[in-house]
Amino acid sequence: MADKTPSFTVSDRRKFTLEGELREESASAATEEVAPPPAAPAEPPSAKPAPGPRLVTTPPASSEQPEAQAEALPESLPELLPESLEDEESLPEPTAEESAEQHAAYRQSSNEIDSMLRQANPGLGPSAPVTMEQIIQSMYLSAVVALGAATEPGQKPRIDIVGARQSIDMLGVLQEKTRGNLTEQEQRLLQNALFELRMMFLDITNAIARQAQNPAPNPPRGAR
Repeated sequence: MADKTPSFTVSDRRKFTLEGELREESASAATEEVAPPPAAPAEPPSAKPAPGPRLVTTPPASSEQPEAQAEALPESLPELLPESLEDEESLPEPTAEESAEQHAAYRQSSNEIDSMLRQANPGLGPSAPVTMEQIIQSMYLSAVVALGAATEPGQKPRIDIVGARQSIDMLGVLQEKTRGNLTEQEQRLLQNALFELRMMFLDITNAIARQAQNPAPNPPRGAR
C-alpha cells in the first residue's frame, strides 16, 4: 500500500515586516513551544526496499533559537563587519616599525615554542628554517595525495581532482613569481615537480573522460 503523502504547513515566522516594523503575532509566537515532528513509523523487518533511489527528507528543527539567530544575522551583519572587509583598498599599510615589532614578537614566540618542545623532548634539536625546497615538496605532496597516490593497497583510490588542480596551479604561480630568483637546484626541483604532477593529472582526467564515453553496462535485472 502506498504511503500517505505528508502535508506541510508553511507559516511566516519572521519577526519583522518588510518595512522593519515588529509583527503583532511575533510576541505571542515567541512564547509558544513547537512540538517536535512525529516520528515516522518504523518499517517492518520483512519489508524489502524498492529498487532505485529513495528520497530522504530531514524534518525541520523544533527549536526556534537557531532560526531566530539565522534571521537576525543578515540584519546585523553589515554593522558588525569592519569597513576594511567591505573595501579592501581601505586597509592601512603597516609601517616599517610595526612590521619590525611584529616580526620580533613572532620570532620570540617561535623560540619559546621550540624551548617548550625541547623540554618535553630532550633529544630534539633546533627546528630548521623553512627552505624553498620544503615549500615545493609540501605543495607537491598535497597534489599527489589529492590525485590518489597515497591510497593503501587493496583500497579504492579517493581522488580530489579539483584540489589537485589547485595545488598544481599554486606551484605554477610560484614558478612564475619566483622566476630569476631561484637557484639552479630549486628551479630544477620546481620544474620536475610541475612536469610530473601535470602528467599525473592528464592521465587521470583522460581516464575519467574515457569512462564517461564508455560507461560500464548495467547488470541484468535478475542478477544479484
